[in-house]
Amino acid sequence: MSRFDQAKMLLRVKKIQKDLQKLVITVEAGDGAVRVEITGEQKIKKIHIDPDYVDLDDIRQLERWIEDAVKDAISQSQKVAAEKMQPMMGALGDLGL
Repeated sequence: MSRFDQAKMLLRVKKIQKDLQKLVITVEAGDGAVRVEITGEQKIKKIHIDPDYVDLDDIRQLERWIEDAVKDAISQSQKVAAEKMQPMMGALGDLGL
């Protein structure tokens, strides 16, 4: 692979990384009780809890909803990142990345 091709490839990778930074995935749990917003880079932007769904006598349920929403958000953001990077994977191997 020529240096020119390597430079083009790195520019594409950086563009994908910027796209993933801007991408926001929203996941809900507990029928909307908990909403998690996460970027394509797996950085949590916001966790929203709807107080109408919160039963203070059952905080464990809220904790489960939060855990489920965060796990699902991370999983979805990883899937999106993998899909965006898939076309680049072979070429990145050629670059030693």
